[in-house]
Amino acid sequence: MRRLAGLVISMGVAAFAGAQDALTVDAKIPPYERARGVDGTIKSIGSDTLNQAMGYWAELFKRYYPNVTVEIEGKGSSTAPPALIEGQSQFGPMSRPMKQTEVDAFEAKFSYKPTALKVGIDALAVFVHKDCPLEEISLDQIKAVFSVDSPQLTWGDLGVTDPRYRARRISLYGRNSASGTYGFFKEVGLGKTDYKATVKEQPGSAAVVQGVARDPFSIGYSGIGYVTPDVKALKVTDGIMPAAEPTFENSISGDYPLARFLYVYVNLDKRAGLDPLREEFIRLILSRQGQEAVIRAGYFPLPAAIAAEQASQLGMDYALLEDK
Repeated sequence: MRRLAGLVISMGVAAFAGAQDALTVDAKIPPYERARGVDGTIKSIGSDTLNQAMGYWAELFKRYYPNVTVEIEGKGSSTAPPALIEGQSQFGPMSRPMKQTEVDAFEAKFSYKPTALKVGIDALAVFVHKDCPLEEISLDQIKAVFSVDSPQLTWGDLGVTDPRYRARRISLYGRNSASGTYGFFKEVGLGKTDYKATVKEQPGSAAVVQGVARDPFSIGYSGIGYVTPDVKALKVTDGIMPAAEPTFENSISGDYPLARFLYVYVNLDKRAGLDPLREEFIRLILSRQGQEAVIRAGYFPLPAAIAAEQASQLGMDYALLEDK
């Protein structure tokens, strides 16, 4: 499971500015500066995982452009493609890449493909109650716990010897099928098999964590940005590398196997280019202030080379700062 790390390394990113214990934005990423001629209404429909980050970006954007209206609706990644196709939104945040069927539907309408913008990095965490004695889990165990291909497990099946837990069945919390987190976890954690019918599907990421916090004998999955003091994130191993915590360093290196990019999709006809409103909102996302907002939302910021690549594919001028 080296997809995220492999992509980063192939672009020549050898290091990131900022220690993991004091995460900061890459020093080469430029600050945002106010532009002229920006007004109108921004509508975003899509991922619940990105709701907080979208809210922070909207708040920042309105500081620069008080007359701009920003509306954000987060009901799941699967709501983003149809909203873009039907012209209901200019931005489609997603916690997974678009499926081929979604890309095909978009292309059938516009005769070109949607543009995917990487906006941050997330470590999809496997949460247990803070008092649970389990500390780590493998991908094979995750599949056995959540997949319909395996019977209902007890904590003893995961090697827990504590008598309070050993014979208790594991209670399961997860997202609903509209969620990109649901799809990503199904693909990577469950090997594309179906979920057990006993998974308590929640409408949002925070609800998953709240469920686990209330249930001492439960396991759930959600973005690391939703961690609270009442739960803990397990170390995860792919069965080859040692179990790793869901940190920025481990996500970039590939040691944490449930790391993923977070996306915002846009409808971009490259013959016409971006209008000033969308271009400046994207420029803010890829700026120092925008990536600081990613950290505030509990996720990991983009390395400068990745940010520059996103701007380049949109035809935007984006000059990285020199090393100091």
